Amino acid sequence: MNIEERLYELRKSKNLSQEELAQRLGVTRQTVSKWETGQSTPDFGKIIPLCEIYGITADELLSGKARETNAELHNEFEEIHKQSILSNKNRTKKAMGISIGVLLYFIAVAWIIISIPFYGIDPVLSSGIFMLICGVATFVIVFSVMLFKTEEKKAKSLPKNRMFKQITKIIALIVLAIYLAVSFLTMAWHITWIMWIVYALVVQIIRLIFSLRGVEVEEE
Repeated sequence: MNIEERLYELRKSKNLSQEELAQRLGVTRQTVSKWETGQSTPDFGKIIPLCEIYGITADELLSGKARETNAELHNEFEEIHKQSILSNKNRTKKAMGISIGVLLYFIAVAWIIISIPFYGIDPVLSSGIFMLICGVATFVIVFSVMLFKTEEKKAKSLPKNRMFKQITKIIALIVLAIYLAVSFLTMAWHITWIMWIVYALVVQIIRLIFSLRGVEVEEE
């Protein structure tokens, strides 16, 4: 964009007519018209008043570089803003999906605990329904994590990601110790395996907490 085009665009951006600008500068309307058609250029004494009227520097008026840079920065800001909104929406959807999966695990555990002793439902049927609910819960969680997985915070979340792995390993060791101790003492191996369902449930709750705090936990 050359100087006459910049002068025209600047005047239009301020909603000034050629007559109004000419009066403020102390020149004729024809002079302003010549500036904007390239027949002449503003005198040195008119550069500063023009810059004051338009709120720009002399370099911006003469070269237009700052205006172009500002436009690029504005576009970049808009893009970053859009990406941020999309990332927040994805994080919210992922958290909702994981929450639903965790709730289904709770329902599955509650079902297996009360269905047989309290309602006398056939153990095979009860176990089948239990496995079905767990399968749906697992699908919901995996689907949510894979569908809304984002990459922009991987490097930032690595330290906390390692923390997540350490926490889950410690919990796994505790559950293993309790499982073996209770199983050998009671010999109720057909029941104590439910502890691993509880372990998976706890892991998903911890994963949800990390996700809500904006930490992307890598899948094993």
